[in-house]
Amino acid sequence: MVPIMSLWQPILLASVIVFIVSSIIHMATPWHKGDFKKIPNEDAALDALRPLNIPPGDYMAPRPASMQDMGSAEFKAKRDRGPVLIMTILPNGPVSMAGNLICWFLFSVAVSFFTAYVAGVALPSGTDYLKVFQIVGTVSFMAYSFGTMPQSIWYNKNWGTTFRGVIDGLIYGLMTAGTFGWLWPR
Repeated sequence: MVPIMSLWQPILLASVIVFIVSSIIHMATPWHKGDFKKIPNEDAALDALRPLNIPPGDYMAPRPASMQDMGSAEFKAKRDRGPVLIMTILPNGPVSMAGNLICWFLFSVAVSFFTAYVAGVALPSGTDYLKVFQIVGTVSFMAYSFGTMPQSIWYNKNWGTTFRGVIDGLIYGLMTAGTFGWLWPR
């Protein structure tokens, strides 16, 4: 067993490496370019939505009031007439990525922390690089990847987008595994 405090260096370094690699993937490659489609006749769609003054949040339409309402003729007619949608409304105005980037880094720290906890409980000091790589890679891959799948399973998010996110998670898991394997206490 390795105390979590003796793993602070790989926790922080892996988080920084994942942050840098994810920035390169999202800003310097076209890998995620097709994740969101443009609405046909975007100007007309935005003009139609603007007067509704929908506050930022997550929405579904049509949305039944209850499980019983899902079976009603009125709800079925709305659903059949369409459109059926799930959408997120963001605040108006300039986009600031600072908060998102801070949250992403903190998420990466949390993934590395809990990965370190599992590896620290499972492996002693002096464990071979490849064994550390195996455990840390598996746990961190799962943490970075598996949470994206329910969006496609339950909310019909494009499976291509989910697949690209899983590949990203594999890359982040490999980076985390390499960092922990390299800095594992001897």
